[in-house]
Amino acid sequence: MSNSISPDRRSPAARRSWLFVPGADREALLAGPRSGADVLIQEMEDFVPADRRPEARALCAEAVAAWRAAGVVAAVRVNPFWDGGLADLEAAMAAGPDIIALPKVSAPEHMVQLDRAVTDLERRHGRPPGSTELLANIESARGLMQTYDIAKSSPRITACLVASEDMAADLGAARSRDGAELAYARARFHLECVAAGVVSVDCPYTYADAAGAEAETETARRLGFTAKSAALPAHIAIINRVLTPNAEAIGQARAVIAAFEAARAAGNDRAEVAGSLVEKPAYHAAGRLLARARMLGGV
Repeated sequence: MSNSISPDRRSPAARRSWLFVPGADREALLAGPRSGADVLIQEMEDFVPADRRPEARALCAEAVAAWRAAGVVAAVRVNPFWDGGLADLEAAMAAGPDIIALPKVSAPEHMVQLDRAVTDLERRHGRPPGSTELLANIESARGLMQTYDIAKSSPRITACLVASEDMAADLGAARSRDGAELAYARARFHLECVAAGVVSVDCPYTYADAAGAEAETETARRLGFTAKSAALPAHIAIINRVLTPNAEAIGQARAVIAAFEAARAAGNDRAEVAGSLVEKPAYHAAGRLLARARMLGGV
């Protein structure tokens, strides 16, 4: 494992890192847990040529079983239903993953259709009704503008994930390492997910350098994201580290809570910590950070 902290990855809120793994690459699939990712996604869309999809489907059961044995949340990203996704879904549901991800979601109807198909396949395979979570992948301007409605379209949806390359292409934006062209899309996506009450998973950093991956993850953290996807196993340790409250952040949160509670006990409405005024929003934010640190095993 790349990170010494072992959170309860069964909880959607605790899943910091989501790694896409080439769906027809058996060696990569079985090596996935070594990355330290909280969620592994067998990717059947972009990472699998159409003529190799049968190989990917045949590997579903082995990959899902290996990932679950390693204590990792197992996901499968199928193709859109208009492009062979139903065959992918049947193979995936026979394996029984924790999450089914659907790409190119641009309207709530796409997730409603997926929910119905998953419900039918749970029944056919004797799985508990409602036990399979859904992940909506938002990859276009149209999808972005409907993220809230998409996220609310099924009670199975616990998270949504925003794309980088497909989103930039749909916007006609020139890609850059600093990702400035996606700043609004990422912020808007996170806002809509928060409003809908689901986890927002940030886009993958699609360059190879570690410094860029860290900078983009830090930007995501500052925007409020608690989860980020990746296309390279080497970026998982970076994501886990940045999205886990460190000792300094925990210490600052404790200082804020102590100062505010002391101020209130003395009859004051606010406190001052290191030159910053601490009012109720900052106090509650500090409490949430400590709660997250406890959930991730850091306190």
